[in-house]
Formats: sequence, structure tokens, C-alpha cells
Amino acid sequence: MKLARAVVKHRVLILILTFALMIPAVFGYVGTRVNYDMLDYLPDDMETVIGQNELMNDFGKGAFSFIIVEDMSSKDVAALKAKIEAVEHVDTVIWYDSVADLSIPMEMLPDKVYNAFNTENATMMAVFFDSATSADVTMDAIREIRSIAGKQCFVSGMSALVTDLKDLCEREEPIYVALAVALATVAMLLFLDSWLAPFIFLASIAMMIILNLGSNYFLGEISYITKALSAVLQLAVTMDYSIFLWHSYNEQLRVYDDHREAMAVAVHNTFTSVLGSSITTIAGFIALCFMSFTMGRDLGIVMANGVLLGVIGCVTVLPSLILLFDKPLQKTKHKSLIPDMRKFAKGAVKVFPVFLIIFALLIPPAYYGYSKTNDEVYYDMGQCLPQDIEFVIANSKLREDFDIASTHMLLVDTSVSPKDVRSMIKEMEKVDGVKYVLGLESVIGSRVPEEILPDSVTSVLKSDKWELMLINSEYRVASNEVNGQIDELNTILKKYDEGGMLIGEAPCMKDMIETTDHDFQVVTLVSVIAIFVIIALVEKSISLPFILIAVIETAIFINLGLPHYLGQSLPFIAPICISTIQLGATVDYAILMTTRYKTERIGGADKRSSVVTALSSSIPSIIVSGMGLFAATFGVALYSNIDIVSSMCMLLARGALISMVLVILVLPALLMLCDKVICKTTIGMTHINTKKKKAEVISDEK
Repeated sequence: MKLARAVVKHRVLILILTFALMIPAVFGYVGTRVNYDMLDYLPDDMETVIGQNELMNDFGKGAFSFIIVEDMSSKDVAALKAKIEAVEHVDTVIWYDSVADLSIPMEMLPDKVYNAFNTENATMMAVFFDSATSADVTMDAIREIRSIAGKQCFVSGMSALVTDLKDLCEREEPIYVALAVALATVAMLLFLDSWLAPFIFLASIAMMIILNLGSNYFLGEISYITKALSAVLQLAVTMDYSIFLWHSYNEQLRVYDDHREAMAVAVHNTFTSVLGSSITTIAGFIALCFMSFTMGRDLGIVMANGVLLGVIGCVTVLPSLILLFDKPLQKTKHKSLIPDMRKFAKGAVKVFPVFLIIFALLIPPAYYGYSKTNDEVYYDMGQCLPQDIEFVIANSKLREDFDIASTHMLLVDTSVSPKDVRSMIKEMEKVDGVKYVLGLESVIGSRVPEEILPDSVTSVLKSDKWELMLINSEYRVASNEVNGQIDELNTILKKYDEGGMLIGEAPCMKDMIETTDHDFQVVTLVSVIAIFVIIALVEKSISLPFILIAVIETAIFINLGLPHYLGQSLPFIAPICISTIQLGATVDYAILMTTRYKTERIGGADKRSSVVTALSSSIPSIIVSGMGLFAATFGVALYSNIDIVSSMCMLLARGALISMVLVILVLPALLMLCDKVICKTTIGMTHINTKKKKAEVISDEK
């Protein structure tokens, strides 16, 4: 209570300090680097990651792209190549004139090499950069190449993907926040009892969001998904805390004439309830930190910090703002649109067996759909972009004109003899889906000495330690076919060179598939165990955690199972994140109702009236909370052209509604069904049935 009174007393100082902290936070936000490359989050000890580092350290090459040039003469292509070579951070450009003089007809090349780089109206050049795939300087180089090349040229590769992704994100992110704020405001205006309060809430939450985004500077960098979603998610999951304080303050105004004393009591009461509520949400985000695919840790840390700041803002900044604008707030109050729910609660409890039957019937199909979701996710990041974006067009050209869907890179020890390398290449080219393997041996053949090749070619393909080869495949990245192909290629490689490495986008994606599949199980288990323990401690019960988690997990099964029945494919990261975020963010609804049910039962009410009172008193808060989460995410889901962002927001919006409906309809039915078990297994309730039996015995004796 001392802390609450201190907040009220120093309200002006709190606001001044908050505004002062926002200044460095803005600079911190601007100075935080954003990573757009998903492959950067793979564990460092994976062979593909080690291979990428070797490529950078030994060859000085990181990013790689194919550039397709249409309807251009050889002379003009050569001039274009020279311009591209002059772009900063372009290390090497390989085309026909890298191997032979332009005066020698292209048709003199071996058929395999000629067909690899030419079609009737197009030619292709390979570009190596001296910087990493998602480095800012690489993205700048991609933009410059596009400006030099013009509309006749198409740039493919991961660096082109992350460049387009970054540009699209930077255009859309301000609109995400605007949509979330606008729709959340509409939801609060509809369901709260004040026209001004929603704007005060948003001002307080906005300050905490800015502080959270600014503190990301200390992480070094954050993923683009974290940047795109963190503000929206923080608004969605911390909005409840403001509503709790507002309701508590209005209740205390009926008791205290002094507004400052009423606020002090409201802050004290709200802190206790919000702390319990926020712990489950924080636990859900912390569970993401257990992913070996470290993008989960990135999102988990930022969002856990955001929720913590949301709690702090709710009991410091928001009370200060409410007291500052108290007079206009009181003048703009109106009757809430949510009617008295007592009649509805009585009706729902009266027919509770119906909801139990519906619940039991829902579980099998929901779980079946949920179990299939992880088998139907996609990993190809190109799929998350609009079809008219430059990278997608370039990749389509690469597939249509050259029948190349993915490119692998092979690092082979230079100690392996040229004869063995040629044998290995022949074996690899027999693997299904492999178009060809390009290396020194395949370019020059067995009769031409390596020494006659220009240094510009040999230095690209060979170092003191490694020989580099390119394998072009007809199979798309992250497909089952390419993953099988990679297994076969690795088997052949290890036969000739135990230390050799197969790297590139497709092998990295294969590792990501295996990593995240394991992560999905780990994160789900960790979040369920953590939240089980929290509920057990908060409710002092063994049985209630099972009941509450059963309700929310079923809501998650329905939410993540629907895409299977609707024939939708989700980006791989969405089910992992949603399974834990939905549990952490919406189990609060169930805790709120259960806590009130316990209070009523301990106070002497019978189970039916306890459940009716708990349901009728909780529905308004659950609806406001659920609709707030829905509103903040639904608009972003409809607007976003980035499928990862759109899918995650749609799942969150839908998950909020499903959890809300199940808590309102199914949880009361389960409380009615399990009342005896709850009373026997909950501290403070064990005497309830005993009292009832004693009363019955006394009645019988009389």
C-alpha cells in the first residue's frame, strides 16, 4: 500500500521520468538492427552453418545470387557484368567471359556448361558477395544491381528475398500499429463505460511499447517478425491490465470521496491481480526461449519484457494519467453496452450437460486437425511474399527458363584427387532432380590443365583448403523431394570426403525443418508445465490446473486444427508461437472465473450459485479482454501482405475468440461437473463437503 500511495503522490514526477526515458528509447529503437534472414537463427554447431562460415572465412564469400538477363546481346551482357562487378561488396561475377574471350563463340563451351547458363532469349550469371546473406551492405548491393540492370534483369537468391522482405516490412509496419490501435480503440469504446478512457489507456500502453522497443538495442538485433509483431502483441496482451485498474478505480470511488485515496487502493488491488495474470503470459513467452531455433528466444525475450513493462506502466504511468485527466474522464462516462449477464449465466449453467457433450465431441476432431498442422506447414520464405514482388518473379524466371528451383553449394577438401572429384560429380548428377554439378573439373574436363584457366575463375572455385562446386536442382527449397535429394548427395559426398560439406538455402532449410519440429514439442511441453505450476500455486489446487489447461488447450487444438480442415498451409513458425502465446494470454480468462468461483464456494454458496455468480461477473471482463486481443490482431491479419505476419495475427485473433467462447460455455460446465473433486484437492476448500455432510447428519438425527 505504501508503494501505491507513493505512485499517487509522485504522479507528475512519474510522467516526467517516463517522457524523459522515451527520448533515449526512440534512439535505441532506431539504432536496433533488424535481421530478415531466418537461417541466421539456426544453432551454430550445425554443419550447414559451419559450412557457411567456412565459405565466408576461406573464400571471402557470403551471399550468392543468380542474375537472369533477357533479350540482351553478349556485348551488352559483358558491359552489364562489368558494371555489376564494380558494385561495392560484389566479390565475383561468373559468366561466359569469365572462362573464355567473347571472340570465341559461346557454342564452343561444353554443352552442359552452355545449357546451364543460356536459353533461347536469356543468359544467366552467378554473383558472389563478400558479405553475409542478410547484411545491410548486401541488401544495398542488391538494390544497386537492380537499378543498374533495369527491367530486363531479375535477381534471385536469399539476399534478394531478404531485401524485398525488408522493404515490404518497412512500408507495412506503421500501418500494422495504426490498425491495431484503431480497432482496439473501437473495441474499448464499445465495451467500456467511458469515451475518453480508451485514449488514456492507449497513451500509457504506447509509452511502454516505446520503452520496450528502445530496450531492444541491448539485444544487438531483433528478427523482423519480432519487430513487426511486438508492438501489436504488447498492445493486445497488456490492454487488460488498464481495464482492471479502471474498473477497480471506479469501484473505489464509491467507497472513498478522495480520488487520490481511491486510486491508491485501486493500484494496490490491481497490482495483486495483474501480477498473477501477467505471470502466465510471461511464462508463455519465456517458453519460446527454449527453442533451439533462436528466433523464438528473440520474440520470447522481447515480449516477456513488454508484458513486464505493461504491468509497471499499469500501476505507475496509467494511474498518473487517470488522475491528471480525472475530471474529463468522469464527465465522459457512459453506460456500458454489455448488459447484465446474470440471466444468461443461469441459463448456461442450467444446461451445462449439453456443453459437456459438445466439448467431448469437439476434442477428437480438434486434436486430429492439430496433430496434422505441423505436417502441413511450409518453410520456403518465398511463399510468404506477394506473387508480384521482384524476388518471386526472379525465382519464377529461374524455374521456367532454366529449370532451377534451388542451388546447393559443395565444399570439398582440396586433398581429394581430381579423378575422385569427377567420379563424385558423375554420381551426384545421377541423383533424381540434380540438373548438373558445376566445378573446376566439370568446366575444364579431364584433358584441360587447371593452370590455363584465369585466376578470376580458379580463385572463385578453389582455395588452399576447399574446392567450391554449385549443384543446381529441379526441386524447390523445403520440399520433401529436395530434402531426400540432400540426404543422397550427403551420402555420396561423405564417401569421397568425410569432412566435406553441403551448404546453401535448401540444406539449411532441411536443418530448420528438423530443428523446429523438435522445438514445437519442447515449447508446448514447457509452456504447459510452467503454466500448470503457476495455476497450481495461484489457485492452491491440484485439480484446477488440469481443468483450466484442458479448456485452453482444446481452444488451441481447434484454432490450430482448423487450417487442416480448411486446406490452409501455415508458415512453420506460426504454430510454435501460437501454441504457447494463446495458452499464456488467454488462460487468464479461466483463472479470473475460477478465482471468483472459489471465493463464492469458500464463502458458503452452493456450487450452482457459485458458478452462476462467477460466470455472470466474469463475462464482461472476458469479453472486453478477448475482443481487445481480437481487435488488435484481426486488422493486421487482413491487411498484411507478409504471410507469416498475417497468419500469426489471424491465429491470435481467432484463438482469442475460441478461448473466450470455451471459457464462457465449457469452463462453468466443468466446474459444475468437478465440484467435489475441486473441493477435495484445493487448499481452503476441503472443509466445504465436510460441512455439507455434517449438516446432513444433524438433519437426519433430528
